Amino acid sequence: MSVVENKLRIGIVGAGYVARYHIEALKRLDFVEIVGICDLDHAAAGKLAQTYGIALVTADLAELGAQRPHAIYVLTPPSSHAALTLRALDMGCHVFVEKPMADSVAECDAMIAKAREKGLVLSVDHSDLFDPMVLRAKQLVESGACGELIAVDVWRSSDYPPYGGGPLPGMVAQGSYPFRDLGVHGLYTLEAFLGEIADVDIRYRSTGRSTTLKFDEWQASADCARGAGRIMLSWNVRPMLNRIVVQGTRGMIEIDRFLQVCHVRRVLPGPKFIGIVLGAFFDAVRDVFRIPWNVLRFATGGLKPSPGIQSGAAAFAQALHDGKAPPVSAEDGRRPVALMEAACRRADDERRQELDARLEAIEPVDVLVTGASGFLGRTLLQALRRSGQRVRVLARRPDARLASLAQQVVIGDLGDPRMVDHAVQGVRVVYHVGAAMGGSAKEFEAGTVWGTRNVVDACLKHGTQKLVYVSSMSVLDHAGRDPSVAINETSAVEPHPDWRGSYTQTKLIAEIIVRDAIRDHDLPAVVIRPGQIIGPGSENTTPNGTLAIAGRWIAVGSPAQTLPLVYVDDVVDALLQASNTPAAQGQVVHVVDPAIVTQGEYLDRVRRKRGKDLRLMRWPTGLLLALAVGVEGLGKAMRRGVPLTRYRVRSLRPLANFDQRVARDVLGWEPRMGLRMSLIAI
Repeated sequence: MSVVENKLRIGIVGAGYVARYHIEALKRLDFVEIVGICDLDHAAAGKLAQTYGIALVTADLAELGAQRPHAIYVLTPPSSHAALTLRALDMGCHVFVEKPMADSVAECDAMIAKAREKGLVLSVDHSDLFDPMVLRAKQLVESGACGELIAVDVWRSSDYPPYGGGPLPGMVAQGSYPFRDLGVHGLYTLEAFLGEIADVDIRYRSTGRSTTLKFDEWQASADCARGAGRIMLSWNVRPMLNRIVVQGTRGMIEIDRFLQVCHVRRVLPGPKFIGIVLGAFFDAVRDVFRIPWNVLRFATGGLKPSPGIQSGAAAFAQALHDGKAPPVSAEDGRRPVALMEAACRRADDERRQELDARLEAIEPVDVLVTGASGFLGRTLLQALRRSGQRVRVLARRPDARLASLAQQVVIGDLGDPRMVDHAVQGVRVVYHVGAAMGGSAKEFEAGTVWGTRNVVDACLKHGTQKLVYVSSMSVLDHAGRDPSVAINETSAVEPHPDWRGSYTQTKLIAEIIVRDAIRDHDLPAVVIRPGQIIGPGSENTTPNGTLAIAGRWIAVGSPAQTLPLVYVDDVVDALLQASNTPAAQGQVVHVVDPAIVTQGEYLDRVRRKRGKDLRLMRWPTGLLLALAVGVEGLGKAMRRGVPLTRYRVRSLRPLANFDQRVARDVLGWEPRMGLRMSLIAI
């Protein structure tokens, strides 16, 4: 391979999280010029380009090719590796592709054949081989620190960003995704220490804990040329684990890749027990200094994040520039794909069959309830069954309680358009109660925004007679309202939902989706905005104007402020009336009990119910505002969002002074249980 003269021009394909590590490594090489970033997610590519000063952002690989790059770095999900690599090779570019090389041996072979045909370099990013601790362990093994090798164990736990809604990504739909993603590291690491793998037994199972992954526990046992290898992968083990243990006849090496420390334990003279104790003692003493030192190096930039990825990216560019063979060949990349192909195919088939089974034809029923496992949804489900209606529920995972109450249980995620469409088909009324109540921004996006969009689209497609959508009082303007002006259905909504947090932001977006469909597509829907719902079990949920922090409840402001409460059975009455009242169609309806209950009165009732379990304190609003000023300042200094701001504190005050004429005159609703009677049940 000839030396590349002048600048080595490199194009980046893929703007996911690994791309920034490749770019940072390449930016430190004075002989490299990054000519552009290509990704279908133009916004993500644009953000990276702006951060690193890259001129071209495109969703078209041909446009990136027009910049005449010498090499393309393919940093996309594995299912796209083969197609993108083949196109890049046809463009005359060398290719560096993320692991795994491809989804199948056939794809790997096609990539290798194309590279040979074009006389181009094809390499795979086996980044763990470039990790400083792995390199250190290999040096120690080669120096004889362990004697003759017996076994190597690779231990890794992980988590993935939650599914954000829309068509199922490979991470969710592909049963083998976890092992393709991380197992490949284990396989080539075992071969790096123990030589070629002759045989490998890969097993997997589902614990049911993950709503993202079907198979969240994986293990592999390998017979290698110089010993036995084992891989253990878990998406449940905490705290996070990333370790390699090398065992030999004269010593053992244990590396922690998260902490970037390497322990070497050799056979010491004297009694075995004393040698073991001394080895552990000296390791502990060294760690007292090594770990803080590594933290300092990381904070000051001396230790780069994901050092293996960065070193591997730089090593390929250096090899191209120098006209040398890449450190990882295409054939090296093919080996782990071949080793895991059969097991991955089995996992994929099982997952595919499971997802297809969820779409089997089901008999029409009267109603669908989303969010049926929640406080309100469960009470609604019970009321529907008592009324003799045939009920279907959409749930994220199997639930014996739901199965005992509903005629049909459809397993699927609200964010998945295909599953929601299947669940809505053949029902007369949809009660859309489900929404994300916690988690990351992506979980709120999937459960609330995508979920509502999917329900609305399916209702329009299948001609559903009525959609009853449960919104929230959080969509109203809390901080800017005038307490002397009555609140009704036309009151101002939150002008800064992003300042209030993911729950308010996504509930407002979701409500707008429903209201727009009512206006633009004649969707037969009613929007119900209930007050704070109380009932048996609600004593564990903070009321309006109260924060839960570190196991304590902090009531903010005066105990005399009133709460917009409503009993759960009364909300269910409103939902049922909304589905059967023609005059309510297209309306937004506030459902709040007119009885006056103060925050102090309600908290006293909760305290009597929970006893010593409730740790309650009261802070004046001014104190929390002062604290928010400090937290905001810290957030600005660290350039990060913070959970406490002055706007959120001002938005804590409960809504009051409701005009209930729409609920009474249009919906025909009045509380049947009533708050005074309801508080006895709490």
